[in-house]
Amino acid sequence: MDKLSLGTTNLTSDNIDKIRGLFPQVITEALDENGELKRFVDFDTLRQELSDEIVEGPKERYQFTWPGKQAAKLEARRPISKTLRPCREESVDFDTTENLYIEGDNLDALKLLRNTYAGKVKMIYIDPPYNTGNDFIYNDDYAEGITEYSERSGDYSESGGRLVTNLSSNGRFHSDWCSMMLSRLLLAKDLLRSDGVIFISIDDCEVAQLRKICDEVFGEDNFIVQLIWQSRQNKDNRNITGVSVDNEYIVCYVKTSGKRVFRGSERQEERYTNPDNDPRGPWASANMVGLATEDLRPNLHYNLINPDTGVNYGCPAKGWRYDKNTMQKLIEENRILWPKRQNGRPRKKSFLSELSEILPGFSSIIKQGIYTNTATNELFSLFGYHCFDFPKPSDLLIELLSQTTEQDDIVLDFFSGSATTAHAVIKLNANDNGNRRFILVQIPEKTNEGSEAAQAGLSNIFQIGKERIQLAGKKIKEDAGLLAANLDIGFRVLRIDSSNFEDTFRVPGETFQESLSDLAGNKKIDRSPEDLLFEVLPAFRIPLSAKIDPQLFAGKLVFSVNDGQLLACFDTDVTTEVVEEIAKQKPVYAVFRDASFANDSASANFEELFKTYSPDTVRKVV
Repeated sequence: MDKLSLGTTNLTSDNIDKIRGLFPQVITEALDENGELKRFVDFDTLRQELSDEIVEGPKERYQFTWPGKQAAKLEARRPISKTLRPCREESVDFDTTENLYIEGDNLDALKLLRNTYAGKVKMIYIDPPYNTGNDFIYNDDYAEGITEYSERSGDYSESGGRLVTNLSSNGRFHSDWCSMMLSRLLLAKDLLRSDGVIFISIDDCEVAQLRKICDEVFGEDNFIVQLIWQSRQNKDNRNITGVSVDNEYIVCYVKTSGKRVFRGSERQEERYTNPDNDPRGPWASANMVGLATEDLRPNLHYNLINPDTGVNYGCPAKGWRYDKNTMQKLIEENRILWPKRQNGRPRKKSFLSELSEILPGFSSIIKQGIYTNTATNELFSLFGYHCFDFPKPSDLLIELLSQTTEQDDIVLDFFSGSATTAHAVIKLNANDNGNRRFILVQIPEKTNEGSEAAQAGLSNIFQIGKERIQLAGKKIKEDAGLLAANLDIGFRVLRIDSSNFEDTFRVPGETFQESLSDLAGNKKIDRSPEDLLFEVLPAFRIPLSAKIDPQLFAGKLVFSVNDGQLLACFDTDVTTEVVEEIAKQKPVYAVFRDASFANDSASANFEELFKTYSPDTVRKVV
């Protein structure tokens, strides 16, 4: 009877296993701080294995570092004993939706999501704190011990628990922000597909640091673009420098380079007409002026003469785009548009039929009337009052989604704020009949007591986002009519909490004979069978949006997940008849509580029944 391992993966142990496979000679054992024998990597030996020269000691090297950087890396790898608890009463279309809205610390959320969604997310968009000196950042206390960290209940204080104001007077002003971002980006990378892409909104305050962190996490070669978004519509005269900062940035990286990332700009095919009835079809006037001076490209610098009129149109300062032979061929094919004026500039007929299937490039400057005040008005039209400062416009996200996602992709936003990403996903799905799914994460950061949102009963930002998704989804579906009959506007609310089981991380040295009876009923008394189900789903890499069908087998509650892919029973007094009925369904996976079985006979017959009726079923107990 195999015991199911709960909690998140120990990435350090996994990485040591990978290194051991390549360089077994660098793995050693030593006593840790608790006196326990533990595996370690001999980094001096490893450095020598990776060098063609004798390694004598540390050398100067190019690197970007700050106080707390190594602790942030360790934090990303540290396992946690937490779970995602379903909240049916707060969800919309819980049983049918494929969207997830997670309440809690996004560092915990990323660790919990990794088990299930590693390598499955196509696009990540985040709008993290810009670190202006007034906004909140996560208070990642790396000095906290593993026991204290693991035992934190998942509850949050009124301010959001893990959030602190990062004042510019803080001696670790940039360091704390960099540490917060590094640990989360390391985990986010694992969630991306091989062709996945991440977009990060930022302003001038931390853009330089963000680029260096992303270069390290994703690789400098995987940098795609630093988009410039004209976020301000009107000039700002408050800056003492006299400069109105009208833009923000959206930094873009891919997980694996080598493929086209952006789909490109839509062609303006209406530009192509056929006023002269050319048998080759519609055409547009194209520029023929070159891009290089005569000293660089002398073969492109010559006088262009109309052979029919003898008019000499001279040579532009940067020459022509084509050499003499190519230009002569264009003349013979009657593809040159000769101007009537001698000081005009000859142009070329560019035929629609000759265009490549590759679309023109997407501009790195986004300035199509999408401003911050556009987003403010968008939210006001939904809520009827001001509820959130500096939201992002849904149309900005639609630009990015349209460029980089297909209709069935998963989109993640772990700094979701007012839930703009969810709004954009639903709107785009309505426009192109897509089935994109979103996963959003937001800590319940408290709204200001005097704010209109708080007065309306929305006490934290998570609640604002939840209300926004409902209002936006309803409006989009109503506006689209019959075309949106199957549009998914729901979401499952999942809340991060401590494990549903007691003593999940108890080690052998902490277990004594007299305490074994305490472990028999290891479920916490306030946890439901569905809570337990959601804790075991990641162990089988089953999506947290999976279809769940509660059924009765011989009077016991059994969850059928994804039409019988997984059958799970957490009731007590489970008899041989229940186990037999489950085995006869031939599920891919079956899971029970260790304390579920009614008697020794049911426990003893467990393996035999599955060997008889469904030997290929992967069966586990918790």
